Amino acid sequence: MTTHIVAVIVGSLRKQSFSLRIAQALAKLAPASLKLNVITLNDLSFFNQDLEANPPADWLRFRETIQASDAVIFVTPEYNRSVSGVLKNAIDVGSRPYGKSSFLGKPTGLVASSPGPIGGLGAALALRQTLPGITGPIMGQPEIYLNAVADAFDDNGEIIKESVRPVLQSYIDAFAAWVALHKK
Repeated sequence: MTTHIVAVIVGSLRKQSFSLRIAQALAKLAPASLKLNVITLNDLSFFNQDLEANPPADWLRFRETIQASDAVIFVTPEYNRSVSGVLKNAIDVGSRPYGKSSFLGKPTGLVASSPGPIGGLGAALALRQTLPGITGPIMGQPEIYLNAVADAFDDNGEIIKESVRPVLQSYIDAFAAWVALHKK
């Protein structure tokens, strides 16, 4: 069986962010056909087109990590009805230079969350507006908008809100099938 490497990009910088905990939970729940590489963005410098001719080493490392992956999952919090600035920055860094997006052709998944009632829907919609044309096929179903996630994990990042586990399991299983469909 082929194992596909999935870059899981965490759109929050907080050490114990809900997005990081969700990404780590997905990695634990992933079937054997996927190996999830959780990527935090703490060391990724800001995109500046003036630096494209001689890109910083951190940009090159990030792009190489994405290029070495077979697929990508964006795990995003919702900040002011959109994605965080650090996630948008990562998308800008990874999608450049123009026409050479590191995300291009890679099956893509979106996971949004919020401690509030709409579960990151605004962030997911912002990604659905931003990503076409710079990624590969974006999985449409199942959609995942995790609301009220503040009490979903314990201090060690383990799922304690049992209603969350089947949602994450269903999602990662569907994503494995999505990757297999597009990475034959």
